[in-house]
Amino acid sequence: MNLFSLRSLRTFGSAVFLAVASFGAFAPASAQITGQQRSDIETVIREYLIKNPEVLREALVELDRRAKSEEDTQRRQAVERLEGQIFNSKHQVVIGNPKGTISLVEFYDYNCGFCKRALNDLSALIKINPDLRVILRDFPVLSQGSIEAAHIAAAVKLQLSPDRFWGFHQKLMSSRGQIGKAQALAVAKEFNADMTRAARDSETADVKAGIQESMQLAEALGINGTPSYVIGKDIVVGAVGLEALQGRIMNIRKCGKGTCD
Repeated sequence: MNLFSLRSLRTFGSAVFLAVASFGAFAPASAQITGQQRSDIETVIREYLIKNPEVLREALVELDRRAKSEEDTQRRQAVERLEGQIFNSKHQVVIGNPKGTISLVEFYDYNCGFCKRALNDLSALIKINPDLRVILRDFPVLSQGSIEAAHIAAAVKLQLSPDRFWGFHQKLMSSRGQIGKAQALAVAKEFNADMTRAARDSETADVKAGIQESMQLAEALGINGTPSYVIGKDIVVGAVGLEALQGRIMNIRKCGKGTCD
């Protein structure tokens, strides 16, 4: 659907049905409605909605607003519950200012076109925010090649300093065509990684555990696409652009939250 979600439409239909059904269910025993009365009520509701279709639009807008609000609340609660794993995992790599007071986590896939376009946004955020601590989390959901590249990247991370890994990440993310094991190894070689060690480490239980941790966190946070970000306690889904991300960071400085009241 265009403006409204199918979920909202179904919810609205259910609400109308329940409103009609509950009229009889909760009415006093002395006021039980007959089948004909129920039919008359349904007819009145139907005719009203046909004559006033804008009510449907208003109801669906409100349903979407409530659903998004509830989803945002659940996500913030998940961020609070999983704060240690999200921001301080042994499997993560931190770029920008490792002691920064504001943290941003990016979930990405090396074969995600939107992630490639958002790469410059992340680079700009680091440059204009000296207090920004950026955590990179590989979330390989698009292909087998993405999984292979994630394993190599996780292995290379064990050899390179954060700054050099950031260079590796930018180079690999900027590569054209489908990215897999071969492409990741080629970029690792450019950064003078020990190729034998990288191939070996990519298959270790620790590397696999790190990727699995990202997958589990994404599921818990309701993230199902890339790029997605955790900024403070807020989750931002999609390549929303530099201005939107910077706005969240500025809000955290202003009121301690990604969205100020």
